[in-house]
Amino acid sequence: MASNLHETSIVIDGLIISDFGRSVFEDMRKGGLTAANCTCCVWEGFTETMRNVMRWKAWFRENGDILKQVYTTADILKAKEEGKTGIILGWQNITGIEDQIGYLGLFKELGVGIIQMAYNTQNLVGTGCYESRDGGLSDFGHEVIAEMNRLGILCDLSHVGPKTSEDVIKASRKPCAYTHCAPAALKAHPRNKSDEQLRFIVQRGGFVGVTMFPPFLKRGTSATVDDYVEAMEHVINVCGEDHVGFGTDFTQGYGREFFEWITRDKGYARKLTEFGDIINPAGMREIKDYPNLTAAMEKRGWKEARIRKLMGENWVRLLREVWEA
Repeated sequence: MASNLHETSIVIDGLIISDFGRSVFEDMRKGGLTAANCTCCVWEGFTETMRNVMRWKAWFRENGDILKQVYTTADILKAKEEGKTGIILGWQNITGIEDQIGYLGLFKELGVGIIQMAYNTQNLVGTGCYESRDGGLSDFGHEVIAEMNRLGILCDLSHVGPKTSEDVIKASRKPCAYTHCAPAALKAHPRNKSDEQLRFIVQRGGFVGVTMFPPFLKRGTSATVDDYVEAMEHVINVCGEDHVGFGTDFTQGYGREFFEWITRDKGYARKLTEFGDIINPAGMREIKDYPNLTAAMEKRGWKEARIRKLMGENWVRLLREVWEA
């Protein structure tokens, strides 16, 4: 479904973790994607994360006709103007700094603008959502948050446990975000956030990006793009339309080996969860399908101003506040 509104909107995806390469980047352009937070650290330590960033730097050189690296919100707007997709380098775990807070500054200079405090399990900073006990934000974690605030790196709490998330939100001087989560009110799941959690983060200036990852949606693999919009609407009703965006969690191109890696602690240890088949919502099967999301919002009767906010304007405002650029 084509939409003129889509073509003229800023379209920002709060989380993509696909098997990146030219075909994915071309699909980003086909879908009219203005910018996206693209994962370059999950379980990796410093060296492997540096290699991932190095690979991204090569992709920026090789695909400069359709990609633009994002350091500031001005880069996002420039990407829109140039007909390219802006890439924000992001992490889904703090493991890339190991135990060295000073590494944060190095990665910020390389373009890392979003970092999640923990991915599913325990690390030196805090606790993930699949741990049996949430110990909260560590003293080291408080120092990490302070440095991220100073540098202008967004604190992501999508896979983080509820106590640690609350601690981070309270400790951070800048807004935090669930870049890609779904409402627990529509489906009970350890990765989903309760209305109370959603309310808490936005009351302190934070933000919620709604995911369409099928295990977290009410109808699972039977979901459609309309179900995805319904999940967004629930979050809007809780948080207000100025504090919500979307973060698909697209895993395009990956197979069973990848899902085995991300669902084991540290990538190899105990099994944390079983996703089953990953079938994205009908109408949003692939990255090129973003116009269908805008069309589904229009179909639901949303006003143009709300759609533009949800598709990307809210993201720009949040990132400008956190990055101060």
